[in-house]
Amino acid sequence: MNALVKDVMTTRVIWVKPDTPFAAVAAALREYRVSAFPVVDDDARVTGVVSESDLLAKLALEGGEGTMPGMITGILHHKEMEKARAVTAAELMTDAPVTISPEDTVEHAARLMYLRAVKRLPVVDSGGHLVGIVSRTDVLAVFDRSDDEIADEIRQDVLRGETPATPGTLDVAVIEGVVTLVGSPGTIEQGRRIVRETHHIQGVVAVRDRFEYPEPGPADFDMVSQLRGGVTIDGV
Repeated sequence: MNALVKDVMTTRVIWVKPDTPFAAVAAALREYRVSAFPVVDDDARVTGVVSESDLLAKLALEGGEGTMPGMITGILHHKEMEKARAVTAAELMTDAPVTISPEDTVEHAARLMYLRAVKRLPVVDSGGHLVGIVSRTDVLAVFDRSDDEIADEIRQDVLRGETPATPGTLDVAVIEGVVTLVGSPGTIEQGRRIVRETHHIQGVVAVRDRFEYPEPGPADFDMVSQLRGGVTIDGV
């Protein structure tokens, strides 16, 4: 089972409006102990995200480029200088924020957080309206499953219906989320497929492939070649 964002997201979201003053944003970050807020317009659509790092620019740059040494000022990005002069959330925020849908998988959310180096993602519906937020902690909750739950799901959803070389020989053991697959799959491709599907089971930390694979036979074209060389084939 692939967990969805809607299964782990937080629906009680603290957000700010574009005209929220700098001091109010800073106070809210301290009060709620979070590192970022979505910025939401009057139609409840997410227009940006304001984070602690956005606010730090004012303190680090002391309110403007005029107080900084010339060489350092030249290196600083223009956007950061604008944030140092910002007085509202709209001026502070990162626009075009990275968002995600409630129907997206937790795996996709984790990939986005990793690739975009963000700690949380606003969750929006098809109209861009804020419906929740998902954090790194929420995503990691998928690993909070017992070994027995994981093993049962693999047996029911992955191994069930597979036909091994010897019926009843495919099995799984799970210890601390690490899965060990044992038995004799009917083909190499069947075994590889089981391993791939097991990797996507919620809560799996790693998969150890301990299958006993059958020896690969000659390729089809080799068999045809042998037949043509040693046996008379009707019509050829």
